[in-house]
Amino acid sequence: MMDMCKQHKYQYVLIQLMDGYQLDGIILDVDDEYVHLAIPADEQYDFVEDDDYRNPFGYPGYGYGFGYPGGRFRRLVLPLVGLAALSLIPW
Repeated sequence: MMDMCKQHKYQYVLIQLMDGYQLDGIILDVDDEYVHLAIPADEQYDFVEDDDYRNPFGYPGYGYGFGYPGGRFRRLVLPLVGLAALSLIPW
């Protein structure tokens, strides 16, 4: 599986985990134990938690005025042993 992930580095893929869960993303890096992904930042992936942003003034968000919009992708690191299948998704 590591060789297949390395072959598809920087490509948009569909990954199926051992528990049957599927997610799509771009493979950013692969090492001996983990695959690093950039996954779309939407509500589809409930298991990915946002960074815990704490405002020093006690107010949520970016405070007065406007803030920066959220990014389009989030980083996710998965163990290679948890991957069951990998498919290339055409753009």
